[in-house]
Amino acid sequence: MLRIGYDAKRIFHNRTGLGNYGRDLVRIMAGHFPENQYILYNPKKARSPLFEPGTHMIERRPSGLAYKMFPSLWRSRGILKDLKKDQIDVYHGLSAELPVGISRSGIRSVVTVHDLIFIRFPHLYKAFDRWIYRKKLERAVSEADRIVAISRQTRDDLVRFVKAPESKMEVIYQGCHPVFKQAFTSGELENYRQQAELPSGFLLQVGTIEPRKNALTVVRALKDLPYHLVLVGRRTDYYAQIASFIREHRMEDRIHVLPHVSLADLAKLYRLAKVSVYPSIFEGFGIPVIESLYAGTPVITNARGVFPEAAGPGGIYVEDVTDVGEMQEKIRWSMENDLSEFARKGREYVRRFDDEVLAAQWMETYARLAGL
Repeated sequence: MLRIGYDAKRIFHNRTGLGNYGRDLVRIMAGHFPENQYILYNPKKARSPLFEPGTHMIERRPSGLAYKMFPSLWRSRGILKDLKKDQIDVYHGLSAELPVGISRSGIRSVVTVHDLIFIRFPHLYKAFDRWIYRKKLERAVSEADRIVAISRQTRDDLVRFVKAPESKMEVIYQGCHPVFKQAFTSGELENYRQQAELPSGFLLQVGTIEPRKNALTVVRALKDLPYHLVLVGRRTDYYAQIASFIREHRMEDRIHVLPHVSLADLAKLYRLAKVSVYPSIFEGFGIPVIESLYAGTPVITNARGVFPEAAGPGGIYVEDVTDVGEMQEKIRWSMENDLSEFARKGREYVRRFDDEVLAAQWMETYARLAGL
């Protein structure tokens, strides 16, 4: 039995992105290796429970008035005493952070790094935030016994930008929520389509509506095409440009924006779509890509960066995702042709992201660090 500790801040307090990563990892580890104990170090009480802890899943919060008042201090320094007290075999920093001094504590550690977008696209971040992110990353890379990148793209960026030692690096992909692998009856899908007032065979884009996700290029590409687009994601200031373009070209009846969708309904949207589109300029991985492939829906996506790594033969690739003309041609071709072979190959390819595959890889990493 191993006692594995997790930096659980985002598991309990982030409902998307990094939070999903942590929750999925703990879920699959607890499901496939229930003999271990998984201790979740949460700096402060969550507003509402995100899962039911079991006998092998334990939540720890700071003790002592000082650390309760300053939970970030506990997470970055004070936690080491608790890790020793709990006899942790391996501590896992889930988001490019580790407690200061863990390399001198005798506790073995692994850190996950998702992306280096703040280095590649510095204009998207405030200068102080970039400085903080870089300092935390460099310290974690230095102190960790093992560094896990979520893609080969991120691994290469770590070597290039922060000179991370390749000798202690490996790639373990991330998976997605099991609801995206779930089957739905045709009746369930049709009922949801009618309830959401959506047409048949639409184009689907999932992800925060922000400049890097590049939804405006897709909307522009659809101006002279007859197809419908469903946009799912939280709106940012960038959405104002999209809304303006939609109004100017009278596309209101063909662009459907759904800012809040449950996971089950999102899984239905993937299955209802003819094709999904993920035109992001850059990502560390791209979870919507594999969500779509699990649903049997091919993906129009970027030919560069991590995206071919995520989509494999289930991808329909655009060389320049900012080129409206090229995007238009890929959309037209995808909507007018039979994509069943792309769907079949995508389903086969996406098996490498199955829970049991990832759980086995992580268990091997934890066991090796623990000296087993």
